[in-house]
Amino acid sequence: MAVPKRRTSKARRDSRRATWLKISAPSLVECPQCHDVKLTHRVCKTCGYYNRTQVLEVE
Repeated sequence: MAVPKRRTSKARRDSRRATWLKISAPSLVECPQCHDVKLTHRVCKTCGYYNRTQVLEVE
């Protein structure tokens, strides 16, 4: 079993543990039908369209 030769510094340890902070925000795009912002590859919650076809009835 491998044993570390030197102690890992706090900066190196904490920078390794902080990689989950680098997650980017979800990208938003404009709906081509109603021009409202929506998540990519999702049905628009405002108009119910996806890929220029209506797939959901929105009141």
